[in-house]
Amino acid sequence: MNPTIAVATAIRVLRQLRADPRTVGLVVAVPTALLALLYFLYRDYGRFPGMTGHPFFDRIALVMLGVLPFALMFIVTSIAMQRERVSGTLERLLTTPLAKADLLVGYAAAFSVAAAVQAVVATAVTVYLLGMKTAGSVGLVVLIAVVDAVLGVALGLLCSAFARTEFQAVQFMPIVVVPQIFLCGLLVPRDQMPDWLQWISRILPLTYAVDALREVGVHPNATAAMWVDLAVVAGFAVVGLGLAAATLQRSTR
Repeated sequence: MNPTIAVATAIRVLRQLRADPRTVGLVVAVPTALLALLYFLYRDYGRFPGMTGHPFFDRIALVMLGVLPFALMFIVTSIAMQRERVSGTLERLLTTPLAKADLLVGYAAAFSVAAAVQAVVATAVTVYLLGMKTAGSVGLVVLIAVVDAVLGVALGLLCSAFARTEFQAVQFMPIVVVPQIFLCGLLVPRDQMPDWLQWISRILPLTYAVDALREVGVHPNATAAMWVDLAVVAGFAVVGLGLAAATLQRSTR
């Protein structure tokens, strides 16, 4: 891999993102809007007179700060890569000294920057405007959200290799993303799931991102369990990028 070429690729992708207001809105504004909707949905739910705070919102919003970046970056990345392939841009790029690793690392770096902006904006609005309370550091929440978004980027790049159109790229979402949302413990506590579903949840990376966020939610300092969960998510992201490099095709046949 050539670091100079990878950085140039990242800059090119960031310029393309900046020139696309709809994508910028999807990445930055949509998560904040959805979290605001959750706030009004749960503002009075489960509260009694004299209670301070919003316990249901705090618990769900904290998890969604990890789920939303993962899901949205998966969509944006898979469509963007498929668009490069269909337009012939990818084939032209790979005839230059650009290696597959340069391309994928550049994409991951560019979308990681976008994910960082997304995470900072969403977390800031959720904590300082919507009043979400968490025992741990807000910085740790942002870190986990960014790593989770990078995982979404890696899986989006991987799945785009098996799609022939942008529509097919989106069709991978109910296969790759939705089951992880169902089984990560957001809807039903994992220890209350059937045993076979618990086993499946243990091999899904989003489960570990949710566990890491919950560690931050109940502990004032970073715990060993949180770092282990975060390392697992990062490991899945690295493996995903490696598989994406192995399956990357120049064009759609």
